[in-house]
Amino acid sequence: MTDNNLIQTKVDSLIDILEGCGKVLVCFSGGVDSSLLMVAAKKALGNNLLAATAVSETLTKKEVQRAKELALMYGVEHLIIKTNELEYRPFIENTAERCYHCKYLRLSKLKEVAAGKGMVLIEGSNADDAFAYRPGMKAVQHFKVLSPLREVNLTKKEVRHIAKLWGIPTWNEPSQSCLATRIPYGEKITLERLQLINRAEDFLEKLGFTNVRVRHHRDIARIEVAPSQLHELVSKGKYISLQLKKMGFTYVTADLDGFNSGSMDRKLTRTEDGL
Repeated sequence: MTDNNLIQTKVDSLIDILEGCGKVLVCFSGGVDSSLLMVAAKKALGNNLLAATAVSETLTKKEVQRAKELALMYGVEHLIIKTNELEYRPFIENTAERCYHCKYLRLSKLKEVAAGKGMVLIEGSNADDAFAYRPGMKAVQHFKVLSPLREVNLTKKEVRHIAKLWGIPTWNEPSQSCLATRIPYGEKITLERLQLINRAEDFLEKLGFTNVRVRHHRDIARIEVAPSQLHELVSKGKYISLQLKKMGFTYVTADLDGFNSGSMDRKLTRTEDGL
């Protein structure tokens, strides 16, 4: 059950924080968190904001287009900032700190843009992110980027609730992550791998699957879909396997646990009893 009074108190605090910033540059991916933050900033500051999307090969064209459409819908000036993660060795080496190196590179560019425009740089982490493996938060702290949703303790569930009330189209969109998260730590990130993952996931989404992840384990595709769609995935297995093998995979498997955000982090948290 949602406590509307508590949520309204958090929203009021969020608006107060944003008003206190004067002018903001929103790190904008187009997902529900950054969308809510952008819309809240629009309510608090009028036109004294910009939305900026860092774009590279790790982001799909569909996600970039969604960000453009949302910014246009709310009348927010939108900047596309090109980043070059695939030229940054600490990123392509793909250690457990990959997300930190990516975030560091992106925020360094966005911080420079914000400083040049006299704006405060803000990003959309929510309160739940404190309980997940988020090495990128070290970069947020390094550059002293504000996280207003987290500061007022808005959870993901509350973010979606508010976004629905405000009519934000992405309120119920599945959470997204960059394509590099499909590659196991220790295996180098390449443009070819990212493109293969993108093609495979796009193919599965066109078949109607949701919460799709194609984990790229060298020559193996490990497919994750919503648990409710596992039966359908298996029933279409031969066709799906054939198509993904044509794309470049040698073996195609289905993860019987279904979609699990952060499944590549299991090795980092596994204990001796296998949990």
